[in-house]
Amino acid sequence: MIRSVDEHRSQSPERKNCLIITVSDTRDKSNDYSGQFIQNLLTANGYNIVDYTIVKDDYDGIRQLLRQAAAHRTIDVVLLSGGTGIAPKDMTYEAVRSLLNKEMPGFGELFRHLSFIEDIGSAAILSRAVAGTISSMAVFSMPGSQAAVKLAMEKIIIPELPHILNEIHKK
Repeated sequence: MIRSVDEHRSQSPERKNCLIITVSDTRDKSNDYSGQFIQNLLTANGYNIVDYTIVKDDYDGIRQLLRQAAAHRTIDVVLLSGGTGIAPKDMTYEAVRSLLNKEMPGFGELFRHLSFIEDIGSAAILSRAVAGTISSMAVFSMPGSQAAVKLAMEKIIIPELPHILNEIHKK
């Protein structure tokens, strides 16, 4: 029997533990509105927040956090915001992509498409949003602006996350 995408989405995974990482040289938890939004939206949708941290835009620091999360083995989803642009200091894309076992290119493609249509027009080409898996974790890296986080979370990640987690943990 072939199950539809809607059936896959409706199945709630047993574990739903999330790590939120904000990549920023200037934000702290009092003014990280994007990180707070991610936390509130995940909690409202039944996900558990294992940790929420802010890390400097540093290739090695980001990779270290991701490797620690993968070693933890109880984190199912990592959501990163910030550091995805093309400025010389933006290292999130390189750090995340270097550790991915499997990339989900459709995430970045769809994010840029929706950004173009709904929000920022041709400036969407500057986004290097990326997603995939590291071990058995789903990893999503999105720009740090509130509008970008809201778009990625509400239009792509929250609707598809149960399906993604079911696929990752499929036996």
